[in-house]
Amino acid sequence: MYTMPGVAEVHLHDPQTLYRHWEDEQWSPFDVALERDVEQWRDMGDEDRGLVLWALSSLMVAEERITTKFSGLVGAHGTEEEATFLATQQVDEARHMQFYARYQDEVVADRATIADHVSRAREALSPAFGTIFDELLVNAHNRLTTEPADAVAKVEFVTLYHMVIEGTLGLTAFNFIVRYLEGSRQLPGFVEGYSRIHHDEQRHIGYGTWFLREAVGRDPALAEGVRTTLRASLPAVAEALTPPDRGDTDWEALGASSEEIRDFAISGLSRRLKIVGVPLDSL
Repeated sequence: MYTMPGVAEVHLHDPQTLYRHWEDEQWSPFDVALERDVEQWRDMGDEDRGLVLWALSSLMVAEERITTKFSGLVGAHGTEEEATFLATQQVDEARHMQFYARYQDEVVADRATIADHVSRAREALSPAFGTIFDELLVNAHNRLTTEPADAVAKVEFVTLYHMVIEGTLGLTAFNFIVRYLEGSRQLPGFVEGYSRIHHDEQRHIGYGTWFLREAVGRDPALAEGVRTTLRASLPAVAEALTPPDRGDTDWEALGASSEEIRDFAISGLSRRLKIVGVPLDSL
């Protein structure tokens, strides 16, 4: 097991263990009770409703993209155990997309196909989401699909998908959205479903951290692929974390300042990169 000098060894689950955890942790997006959310949604103030809609829009776009732009990684598996776990992750992403679509249908009361939900969601988001999900992710997926045996292509895809999208954007959004809704006792069904999604994504991020540490440990030259991906994506991540109608630098949303939100995002990414063996300050 590769460990950076000066960094305590951290145990990470391998794909077979992660697969067994997946088997034990099943849930259905259609079993989450939403009746209370329907009542509360009608009574929410415009600002809170607008922030929740912005968050829901970002989640809809993200889940659609990461569901449909993931099969290349399954095809680039190294072992049968890895292929098995990666197949479960694609199922997870589809389940998450189904939950957000159901929430739109039953709580926001805007029944439509998933494609229509995603199309409308895009209108509420900044161009940074297009940079991350329509350019960087699509290009990385296309390269991996074309060259599944290319170690650099796989490292760059996993860095973008697991470290940046799930490990930085995803965990940061979850932390502040759920903290705000729990503190104000709003939308318990959304909180429950989102928390189950978060639990799935912790498993995914565990895989990404495991894979990158193993890859860089075997071939330290692959660390440059991690750095290249981070340099290309982090500016767009900072923009994507900014809600609409907020300033470029100092703002507040969901009961937190821009500084608190960005510090949370960077500190989590920094911890995982140290485990991988590519510290953030090496960029």
